[in-house]
Amino acid sequence: MTQTLRESCGVFGVVAPGEEVARITFYGLYALQHRGQESAGIASANERRLYVRTGMGLVSQVFDEDDLSYLPGQMAIGHTRYSTTGFSDPSNAQPCLIEAPVGKLALGHNGNIVNASVLRSDLQEQGVEFSTGTDSEVIAQTLAQAPGETWQQRWAYLMRRLQGAYSLVALTPNELMAARDPMGNRPLCLGRLGTGWVVASETCAFDHLGAEFVREIEPGEVVRITKQGVESFQSGVRKDAFCIFEYIYFARPDSVIAGKLVYPVRMALGAQIAREYPADADIVIGVPDSATAAAVGYSQESGIPFVEGLVKNRYVGRTFIQPDQRLREVGVHLKFNPLPELLAGKRVVVVDDTIVRGTTNPPVVAMLRKAGAKEVHVRITAPPIISPCFFGIDMGSRWELIAGQMTVDEIREHIDADSLGFLSVDGLIEAIGLPKEKFCLACFTGEYPIPVPLQLDKLALEPAGGRDRHEFKWMDVLQTSTRPTTRHT
Repeated sequence: MTQTLRESCGVFGVVAPGEEVARITFYGLYALQHRGQESAGIASANERRLYVRTGMGLVSQVFDEDDLSYLPGQMAIGHTRYSTTGFSDPSNAQPCLIEAPVGKLALGHNGNIVNASVLRSDLQEQGVEFSTGTDSEVIAQTLAQAPGETWQQRWAYLMRRLQGAYSLVALTPNELMAARDPMGNRPLCLGRLGTGWVVASETCAFDHLGAEFVREIEPGEVVRITKQGVESFQSGVRKDAFCIFEYIYFARPDSVIAGKLVYPVRMALGAQIAREYPADADIVIGVPDSATAAAVGYSQESGIPFVEGLVKNRYVGRTFIQPDQRLREVGVHLKFNPLPELLAGKRVVVVDDTIVRGTTNPPVVAMLRKAGAKEVHVRITAPPIISPCFFGIDMGSRWELIAGQMTVDEIREHIDADSLGFLSVDGLIEAIGLPKEKFCLACFTGEYPIPVPLQLDKLALEPAGGRDRHEFKWMDVLQTSTRPTTRHT
């Protein structure tokens, strides 16, 4: 049940003199937990030093009261990770911390840099040493080593060199900086917290803190926050290519993106596919949680009653404990449980957000049939995914994408559905209600906003032999606690 789209990291930052900034960051990350569950970290600053604490697991597993007490200061940044570059282990947890000519710098990153290997090689030739296998450290070192007397000059240099997607939070002992790549591929927003300031991947983090959403950080913009206030400057040539999957899947339904609350957008996706692919059915159900709103929209548009036919265990996939063979055989029941009393004898429309590799959908359909469903009609609120993402979504290689290898009817047979419908690209754009030119649609069309490699190796930046050693490193993680690593400098 892990062969679906995977999260793309969450970043957070706060400048609030007189406040417990580590505690604020903890709750900001807690609200962004859906964006990554592999590791978490917080860095704080008190004008003299940086303090960094990271660990494997959920935010609530990594930090306790003692940990927060180790993170003093008036400003902080945080990160919750799903690994799109480098192994999932403690050495790659963020924020990463470096020492460079400009001083000490901590950085958290959401996205993917497609030319990270080239940049890293250039820096190594200059004598820069690396301690992680992530493109985030490459970004931090490139920024720290950048020519220029001011941060504005250094950021402008960085954006000229980087190719890919990045929403960043960076911390020095006396300032916080947040930046978004010129494509604006990943979300980033600015908020007000009393007399202080906050930045976050999504507005839902502000709601949890009682902060006021001010605006989105623009593509190519850098926001610099100190105790004196906020300044911003444009450092890259803007070329809009926002990831449309934030609306379909990634963002929390209570977040606002480009002035639109995500939940009603997902309802509109469901309504649109109901118009494109109607079904003669008795009930509509959604695959929870991301497709629930779309199923409600399908129901309202079609007039077919919506019911919650599947119950989700929200903690599956958030443990290091692997199932044994018997549990693997029951498979999908670890994540979803059907309600036979609602499904028996019914013609069911099941709404989902994506079909990626085609490995999770057949067990869902089989489970519904076993629960008594008479017919199963699958409706997907995204177009077929035919090309991989190079900008921060882990969806596998081109050859693993089922829609790149099969026709729609062949996919229908593969998942054993009575009918199957994918939302069209035009229908997707119409339902969201924003210009097509704002979005990256490469996974549906194969047309990327910037040049990309034929294939991106997730482990390309790991040291030689790292693949062989990783098995032992990961076993060490499994056999020890999730207590975090502290780095003071």
